[in-house]
Amino acid sequence: MYKQPMDGRSLLTGTECAASRKTSQLCFYIKCENTPQPLTKEKAKQRPIALNTVELMRVASSGLGMGPHHAMQIAERLYTQGYISYPRTETTHYPENFDLTGVLRQQQSSSEWGAEVRAILAEGMNKPRKGKDAGDHPPITPMKAASRTELDGEAWKIYDYITRHFIATVSQDCRYLSTTITFAIGTEKFSTTGKTLLDPGYTTVMHWQAFAKNETVPTFTAGEEATMQDVKLVECQTSPPDLLTEAELITLMEKHGIGTDASIPVHINNICQRNYVTVGSGRRLVPTTLGIVLVHGYQKIDPELVLPTMRSAVEEQLNLIAHGQADFDAVLRHTVEIFKLKFLYFVKNIDGMDQLFEVSFSPLATSGKAHSRCGKCRRYMKYIQAKPARLHCSHCDETYNLPQNGNVRLYKELKCPLDDFELLSWSTGVRGKSFPLCPYCYNHPPFREMKKGSGCNSCTHPTCPHSLNSNGLSSCVECEGGVLVLDPASAPRWKLGCNRCDVIIHLFDDAAKVSVEENVCECGAQTVSVEYKPEKSKLPNEATEMSGCVFCSLQFSALVEKHRAVASKPVTAGRGRGGRGRSRGKPRPPKDKMAQLAAYFV
Repeated sequence: MYKQPMDGRSLLTGTECAASRKTSQLCFYIKCENTPQPLTKEKAKQRPIALNTVELMRVASSGLGMGPHHAMQIAERLYTQGYISYPRTETTHYPENFDLTGVLRQQQSSSEWGAEVRAILAEGMNKPRKGKDAGDHPPITPMKAASRTELDGEAWKIYDYITRHFIATVSQDCRYLSTTITFAIGTEKFSTTGKTLLDPGYTTVMHWQAFAKNETVPTFTAGEEATMQDVKLVECQTSPPDLLTEAELITLMEKHGIGTDASIPVHINNICQRNYVTVGSGRRLVPTTLGIVLVHGYQKIDPELVLPTMRSAVEEQLNLIAHGQADFDAVLRHTVEIFKLKFLYFVKNIDGMDQLFEVSFSPLATSGKAHSRCGKCRRYMKYIQAKPARLHCSHCDETYNLPQNGNVRLYKELKCPLDDFELLSWSTGVRGKSFPLCPYCYNHPPFREMKKGSGCNSCTHPTCPHSLNSNGLSSCVECEGGVLVLDPASAPRWKLGCNRCDVIIHLFDDAAKVSVEENVCECGAQTVSVEYKPEKSKLPNEATEMSGCVFCSLQFSALVEKHRAVASKPVTAGRGRGGRGRSRGKPRPPKDKMAQLAAYFV
């Protein structure tokens, strides 16, 4: 089948043993025999079943380069904006009354897959494969057409995959001919198999699953003779299994019953946030020293705490409760009693964990560097940069969690009016989110409306100059319940940031001062006051001071830019705020809300 110069030359490199030399010399002089009749059979590559949450998370991690937690945040945002159906479901079977044709017709004008959709509608839609009906929500499908210009990069990737997957479920299977050729070299028989495409079917939309060009084989007839072209003796060695990827971990969690479609991304995000693992290249999960020592400590004290069997057993009991096959109170009492006994045993034997940690880690009191003052003892607290980032006061023996994955610095040595802790400023960079925070309030929210882990941009203090009440501008342009808040620490590259989602609005670069005023625009947003130095003014007619609405004032239209948000309707002058009314109902001016909170405190 292959031709090789018959001069005894060897293509092997490196050290050769006597056996390998003998084998290579033998192969070069073997006579080729006739090839039997090729075996050809028509086969099909099945279209996918309907999309559920677990499969979406797997694809997002392995194919789109997104973590499952981040992918679900994007999917939930697409859902609230009406682009896709509810993204948390275990079901992979469309209900009998599901309007497949209606959903498909919405996509026939798309420039991305419109031609394929029109062809399916013209030829007749294929019945989807039967999946699993978990009894929760229908599979994930597109709810309205969208284009690349309407959605930002990551949101478009998720929407693109969901839509292509849906179209594939109602497309034809991919049909091909499988051809197996068997040939003999001396007394040894060899075979090779290739594929010849008959009908691409669903792979026209899920093109990454199409056959590669090198999967075909040459055409042979029975009895045809061939000559060898090349012979190689390859020396290899086995290698240990690679680290788990996020997609593989999701598959294993689903297999062993650990977590649900809603909790799986949270679990994976938690072990990353707590620095038990880091995400390496190819989204592989690399255990850290902390994670390894923690697991070894659990194994030393109570191995069941790190085995999947305990969590799986609890999940199984919860499923029995959901199906009415187990009593809730009985399961609760039994589970709480088991964990109580395990907790008491663990505390009693905690010395075993301490011994392992002392080998790899230094005491918290001797770690970190002096950073900001404690509001209780007025002494400097230590900033521990190693994940999870936190502050530790050795005098009070208190530890305060901080926002992760960003830079933390002192905020002008200002203090919180409630607890006297020095304020900090957290930022992910010039183009990222940032906000000031009080370490104590971040861990112990002073108001009922303020959630744990919130900065000053969510603090409802009625008079503090750093709070939401003083810097809140308008309801968020994208999410429900969020407020766009001016970040005073972002000067001179001023920006507004949503205190709930990742929407950022950059505005008034190089301005000397930007402040939120008490006046309210007709659109419901607070007006702002801007001051420039004469040599840096970007205002019309080189004015140095001006007040107006960020969204409606024509003078500000060129100085405002929305970043990392859905860009279906860019923020420009003259459009009012109708584009934001869709996501939150009627406008809710933040100052009115803050005034109510202020009245409550008074």
